[in-house]
Amino acid sequence: MRKFFQLLFSLFFLSALTAQKTFIWCGALIDGVADEPRKNMTVVVEKNKIYAVENGFSKPGTNDRTIDLRSKTVTPGWMDMHVHLSSETNPNQYLERFQLNKVDYAYRSVGYAKKTLLAGFTTVRDAGGPIIISLKKAINQGMIEGPRIIAAGTPIGSTGSHADPTNGYREDLMGDPDPKAGVANGVDECIKAVRERYKEGSDVIKIMATGGVLSVASNGSGAQFTENEIRAIVQTAKDYNLKVMAHAHGAEGIKRAIRAGVNSIEHGTLMDDECIELFKKNGTWYVPTLTAGRSVGDSAKIPGYYPPVVAAKAIDIGPKLKATFAKAYKEGVRIAFGTDAAVFRHGMNWLEFTYMIEGGMKPMDAIKAATINAAELLGMKDQLGSIEAGKIADIIAVDGDPLKDIQAFGKVIFVMKEGIVYKQ
Repeated sequence: MRKFFQLLFSLFFLSALTAQKTFIWCGALIDGVADEPRKNMTVVVEKNKIYAVENGFSKPGTNDRTIDLRSKTVTPGWMDMHVHLSSETNPNQYLERFQLNKVDYAYRSVGYAKKTLLAGFTTVRDAGGPIIISLKKAINQGMIEGPRIIAAGTPIGSTGSHADPTNGYREDLMGDPDPKAGVANGVDECIKAVRERYKEGSDVIKIMATGGVLSVASNGSGAQFTENEIRAIVQTAKDYNLKVMAHAHGAEGIKRAIRAGVNSIEHGTLMDDECIELFKKNGTWYVPTLTAGRSVGDSAKIPGYYPPVVAAKAIDIGPKLKATFAKAYKEGVRIAFGTDAAVFRHGMNWLEFTYMIEGGMKPMDAIKAATINAAELLGMKDQLGSIEAGKIADIIAVDGDPLKDIQAFGKVIFVMKEGIVYKQ
């Protein structure tokens, strides 16, 4: 009997050492690298990594499992480089700033995160919100389901800028926000603001290089930092190994930010020819957020949805994004996928693919913008963005051929993040 139990224990120990693999049979595989899909492929996953990518439908071992996607199109997990998981647009959003606590935003964000993941977005760069760093931690600890988050924490801007949390308040409520609150004036305060973000646990620095559409302020495009201030932010961020993303609508603010060394420009609505040349010369990434432009333009037409000063900016700036994007793409500016999800409903991020393609981008280029390009922007190209052996197993599948039918992007039927299946 003792020998029997010894043998049983040995078999159990041996099976534990032999890790189970997952064999994903792919009818069509868009790997994020090749310009054409590969037919009839198998992706082998072990634990949280891609173990192999093989031609044909490979036979699994006795202890392995098979996921049959032979009638589907498989791609790397998509990556959205501009979201705000802390909130979501609604007609009461400006009043809610006085009614909701951080805990209220936190509870709401749980649902937003899960919707985003199940829509096929396994990685997002969150461009700022009150609870995003805590949300990231909860997801990393497996407490809730959501995408991998690269978090900007509190955005940085000047007094009265798009980042000033007291814009539109009564005079007695405005106060004088400081770098801890994300408001910085002059080089020294800009340096301190970056250090505050590092202290709070931000993964990336978000700045407001120009005015914005949804802030309660009259100017939505003017430059709101000097070039020296932005240089101080960029240099300090480099000291902490952090990249800098710059919200910018107007041309002058875009130019200052690129010359100062930011890694990406968000929106870029009013860029001119000189901006485009600077993008190309410096290798700066462009994150267009076409869905945001269209959404705010539509919402502004609903009476009372936005304050009048906001509605006027939304109607003016929103529709200009598509033409700007089309020109930037044609001129060879490096583009990464980003939506500004929160100014529209979370989980609808896939609409960005349709607007990019309608704007002249090739469908495969749109997919690369949301996979390998986004991974390169994040500095994570060695881990994410393509289906290759050794990379993290972020894999999704859609029903249909997204290279021929843009509506297929909205038909995600399978989601795997780090080897764990969340949707099948």
